[in-house]
Order: sequence, then structure tokens, then C-alpha cells
Amino acid sequence: MPRPSTPRLSPERIRKFGLEIIDTEGLEALSMRKLAERLDVRAASLYNHVATKEDLLHEISDEVMRAVDVSGFEQDWVTGLRTWARSYRAALAEHPNLVPFIAYGPARRDAALRAADAVHGGLTRAGWPQRYATMIGASTKYLVIGAAMGSFSHGFPADATVYTDRYPHLSRAHLLHEKAAEIDTASFELALTALIDGLRVQFDELTEQRAPEEAR
Repeated sequence: MPRPSTPRLSPERIRKFGLEIIDTEGLEALSMRKLAERLDVRAASLYNHVATKEDLLHEISDEVMRAVDVSGFEQDWVTGLRTWARSYRAALAEHPNLVPFIAYGPARRDAALRAADAVHGGLTRAGWPQRYATMIGASTKYLVIGAAMGSFSHGFPADATVYTDRYPHLSRAHLLHEKAAEIDTASFELALTALIDGLRVQFDELTEQRAPEEAR
């Protein structure tokens, strides 16, 4: 019989089907046995391509992180921070069930470490001290991870009677659900702008403090 044009097993197919399980059933639902069933192969065959489930999760996470754009730091730190944060959120929002695993940190994942290196390098080249560059990276990550974990607006019941009398200041909260995507995006942009505006002030203050020292 002729060989199939598409191999039944390949690193790309393993990652693809693994991510599909995570997206549809949750992070805990992924197992090598279930993945093998989806691929219609023996579970033992998977280990020729990936050593453990943990390794597979790192490979899947690294692939997701390749969609994150850090090229804006080649222009200036503000453009870089905005571009990075927005693309980071977009990448994670497509796969919210994977966010808890990615949230632990870059580990040894190449794409994640390259992004972290580009962010830190872009900030320090712009004049941010090393310590501040680290904290800015962390602060932005906290904002992105929080936004990607779930929807603020979807968490409110769409039933207006829930809020009647007992929660008078939430009399319009039932409308949040139908405009969740719009409100969640606008809220993220508000928080990102507030972060950057605050950082601009600190950057100017740090620049002023360094000026007399550099003039000596």
C-alpha cells in the first residue's frame, strides 16, 4: 500500500491535537493516552517524539508564545510595551485553559525566553535600570495573565432581578454580559494606558535624578 501523504505522527500534529484537547476539555484532561486515541496510535508511539506530558505542555506553550510580538521595542519602549502586551493577551486569550501553565514562567522554553530577552533588552536600552526593567516585565505579565484568565464582564448574571433592591449600585450590571468582549478589551486598554502613563512619570524622574550624577 502507498504511504500516506501526511504522517500519522509528527511533532506538529502531536502539538496540534494536544492543544485541541486543552482548548475543548481543559488542561487536566490532557493525557498521553487520550492524545494517542485522538491520533489513532498507540500511546507508546508518542514517546518517540516527546518524552513526557510535561515536555509536551512546554512545547505547546512555546508554540503559542511564538505569536507574541516584541518587535515594537526596536522603535521605543512605549511602543514595545503596548505591542507586546496586546499580542501577549491575544495569544493567551485564544487558549485560556493553557494560561495557568504558561503563568508559571518561561522555564526553558525558547520562544518565551526570547520574548523576555527582547523585552528586557528593549527597556534597558531605552534607559530603564535593570531592576525597573524586571519589574516592568513582571507588572505587564500580571496585567496580561489576569486579562487572559477570564472575562470580568461574563462573570455577572444577565438576570436584572438578581440586583434589584439588594445591590442598587449594580442596577445595570446585567448588561455587562452582552457587551463582554467590548468592555473587557476597553478595560484592558485602560489598565495598560494607566500603567504606561505611570511609567512615563517614573522614567522622567529617574532621568532627572541621573542627570546631575552624569554631569559630574
